[in-house]
Amino acid sequence: MVDFDHAYGLKSMSLRYFNAAGADADGELGERHIPETHLVPLVLQAASGRRDNIAIFGTDYETPDGTCVRDYIHIHDLCSAHLLGLEHLVAGGESKAYNMGNGQGYSIKEVIDVAQKATGTDFEVKLGDRRDGDPAKLVADASLLQKELGWSPQYTDLETIIRHAWEWEQKYDEWKN
Repeated sequence: MVDFDHAYGLKSMSLRYFNAAGADADGELGERHIPETHLVPLVLQAASGRRDNIAIFGTDYETPDGTCVRDYIHIHDLCSAHLLGLEHLVAGGESKAYNMGNGQGYSIKEVIDVAQKATGTDFEVKLGDRRDGDPAKLVADASLLQKELGWSPQYTDLETIIRHAWEWEQKYDEWKN
């Protein structure tokens, strides 16, 4: 990226997302992948009955509850970082890469527990073996983005992220009918 900038004068910014999650707070935009691979939508599909269960892959990691810990960042916060990045580049800022996350991690079990509470459902959770290559903990250090562009996440708590995603999931189910 920086080499391309020097060679051709094209400014760019790389925003390295950790786990993007959530949905527009007004329920206008949400997350839908086919096939779905992201944890929060998969958990909410189990809560809505669109999946039979949710699987936890590994319960023996060196984490407080034995499940993997990940940093979840609300999509609204991703959008605000993109806007700041564009404004930075338009103002003549240098090409650069930044990590994007909340800087705090939540375990797979915590995500499931919060989803069950937020949705009022008690869906089936299956325990499986670890997946090859899954590290115990991945949490972003977004301090450079905060320092240089003044970015800070607005939606840092897992319950809000999941609640917004659940509202989207419910709306999506309505649209299908």
